Amino acid sequence: MRILGIDVGRRRIGLAISDCSQTLARPLATLTLDAPGAPHAAGRVAVEVARLAAEDDGLGAIVVGLPVRLDGSANDETPYVMAFIAALKTRTSIPIVTEGERLTSREAESRLAVNERDWRARKAQLDAAAAAIILQDYLDRPGDPGSPGRDDGGEHA
Repeated sequence: MRILGIDVGRRRIGLAISDCSQTLARPLATLTLDAPGAPHAAGRVAVEVARLAAEDDGLGAIVVGLPVRLDGSANDETPYVMAFIAALKTRTSIPIVTEGERLTSREAESRLAVNERDWRARKAQLDAAAAAIILQDYLDRPGDPGSPGRDDGGEHA
């Protein structure tokens, strides 16, 4: 079973997917939102979740990047992402966990800048790359037995 990583934004949502061994994450896609609001965003992602779950390799869990300050406390975007998670839970039965996403967009931008000089091309890949970093952080951390999809140390949303 694979795991889906999500980097939630108000205009774009980055998606990443793990391999079946739940060892490596890779960018999958960036969804551009044409309407505002967490319920609309969750609806768009739910379509992708259903598609991925129906594939042969399936989908065992969803990891959503939770925006927090460097000290781990909530920031201005945290309530929006929590509303997104609540809306997504009404659209799928796949377990959802959170992973802190401190500075993932900056890290993704730095990584992309190494191979891509054109900022427009980097921007198109940024959200999916950030989702891959969030998912890889989740996959790399040893965790507690019995968590959805695999062992994890993330918070269950």
